[in-house]
Formats: sequence, structure tokens, C-alpha cells
Amino acid sequence: MTERDSALGEQERPLDAERTIGRDEAAKGPPAIETDGLELTYSDGTQAVKNVSLTVPRGEFFGFLGPNGAGKTTAIKVLATLLRPTSGEVRVNGFDVQTEPRKVRESIGYMAQETSVDLEMTARENIQFACEAYGVPRNERLRRIDELLDLADLADVADKRAEDFSGGMKKRLDTATALVHRPPLVFLDEPTTGLDPKARLRLWDYFRRINDEGTTIFLTTQYLEEADQLCDRIGVILDGEIVAMGSPEELKRRVGGEILDLELDDDGSRERAAEVARESGLFDSDATIDRTDDGISVTAQSARANGTDLLVALRDAGLTVTGFNVRAPTLDDVFLAITGEHVEEAEPMADSVQGGDG
Repeated sequence: MTERDSALGEQERPLDAERTIGRDEAAKGPPAIETDGLELTYSDGTQAVKNVSLTVPRGEFFGFLGPNGAGKTTAIKVLATLLRPTSGEVRVNGFDVQTEPRKVRESIGYMAQETSVDLEMTARENIQFACEAYGVPRNERLRRIDELLDLADLADVADKRAEDFSGGMKKRLDTATALVHRPPLVFLDEPTTGLDPKARLRLWDYFRRINDEGTTIFLTTQYLEEADQLCDRIGVILDGEIVAMGSPEELKRRVGGEILDLELDDDGSRERAAEVARESGLFDSDATIDRTDDGISVTAQSARANGTDLLVALRDAGLTVTGFNVRAPTLDDVFLAITGEHVEEAEPMADSVQGGDG
């Protein structure tokens, strides 16, 4: 049984396929997600999630970011009832994940990292099956199938078997099947990994649209730009614990000031350049000066104002600067400041039908 099959569960009655109440109306209800002291320890003693307390209001687009192995996927599997928490309280759409798992499953959509499409079925048949499993009303199914095939850019290959699809196309089809019933809460675990930029942007537009209509979205992603563009709030998890929370702009402001990036012509000059920057007296004591792959970066309130003076100091020290840029902080800078490492984003997959166009 796949994770998608487990998350579906049996349906006692069809779900309303037209939840278009809007974000403001959706926000009036109880939170979509509430956790208090959530912990999960695996049988080998690994503590994957530690004391996570989190509230996601209905209608919010929430992002969950962190390095590989930080606990993102474990947390989302607990919320989707695929793993039982070791301790703590967890409620999803008002239902307890331990005592009311079936009600939770009936009220969510879930897309795992691994695709779960049936390779022997066509794209149309996969979406049709998902419509039946999720209880989409019969009179809505044909329109919904056509809408999702178009959204996923699979209309031209709707009647081809999924076994002939590339990895990126299977991912798009998997996304479509997770959204057929327009649930009030959708869990998306790295949904666009493997998609080309065009397909990714199409899904972004769709995610925004269903969120505007009132659907709560809980997203994990490796693409920082994705979280920056889509999410109302972001939680940063590190070693199983939430270490930062806020809107993308709030998190960027925590980095402080602007960032001056300098490229040097010699890798061996980076440590000397960082030393010159620290000893120059141009920046406040709370400034951050780091070595980068190409040179150094200076994060400070006076980065722009004193950037030219730093160039002069480096020249006087006999160092050659080959690149100079002042910019606002990004989410990658937030990650570096919080976790001590950059996030390594996944590379897009080739996106074509094997042996043909697509």
C-alpha cells in the first residue's frame, strides 16, 4: 500500500468538491493544524521531531523549511496520520490524529515526495481513479479531470500510459491526483521537485488560486524562491526543532541590514580579505563577515554606505576584487544565519516523454 492509499482512507460520503469560500471566510473556523509538544522518536532511538508546538490558521499558506534530515517529512507524515507521534497533542481540521485518524484523512489532500501514480493506467485514468477514491461528485468528474490535465500540462498525453512518462511528468500527474477533491487542507511534500521552470510556475499559479479560494496549504520545499513567493509564513526546522517562525520578510529582516558580496581573483585571498574587513572599522560589531565560494560576504546595516571604502582597504592590502554587489537578504541568507549552512536546491529533471514529445 502506498502512502497516498493510506492517506485516502475509506470515504463514508462524498466530500464537497467546490470549497470556494475564500481565505477570509476560511480563517473564521478553528485552526487547520494545532500541535502541542509534538515529538516522534523512532525505534532506533533517533528523535526526529522534538517538542514542536505549531498553529496554522485555516486559509494560510504555510511553508516548512530546513536542511535534509531536519524533520520536515517526519512532521508532515504525523500530520497526515502516516506516523503516530510518540508524545504530544496533534489536531488537524479539528480532529485528533490519534483518536480520529479517519476523519483527518477524509479532510486532507496529501502529496508525498515519491510519486504514487499507477504506471499501467493513463493520465486520465489515474485522475479518474483519484476522483472516485476521494468521492468527487459524478457530475463534476469530467470537468475536474479536464481542468487538472490542462493544469498539469498533460492534456496532449492524457490517454498515454504513465509508464511512458518522464519523472517530471509523473510528478505533475501525482500533483493533479492529490488535488482532485479540493480538500480544505493540502499537504505538499516537495511537490515541484523534478519539474522544469514552466511546469513549476503553472503549479505555483494553481496553488495560489486554491489558497485564495480558502484551501489551507502546508508546504515543504527545497526551493527557497518557492517558499518566498508562495508562503504567508515559514517555519524553519533544525534537528527536529522549530528554530524560527515568521513571514518571509520578517525572517529576512532578522538577518539585519544588507549584504555586500565580493568576489576575489584568488581563493587563497578569502581569509585575508575577511580579516581586512573585520579590522577596517567600517562596520559595526554586530556585522557578519563570512567566506564564500568566490570571496567574502559582509552583512551589515552600513554595507552599502561603506562598500566602496572596503574596496579601497582591500586594494591597499594587495587584494584584487573581481566582483562587487550589494543586495537585500534572501531566504538562503536566513538559512545560513540560522542553520550555519546554505540550502542545496534540487536540480530540475528532464521533462519529456520517453521516445516522444510531451
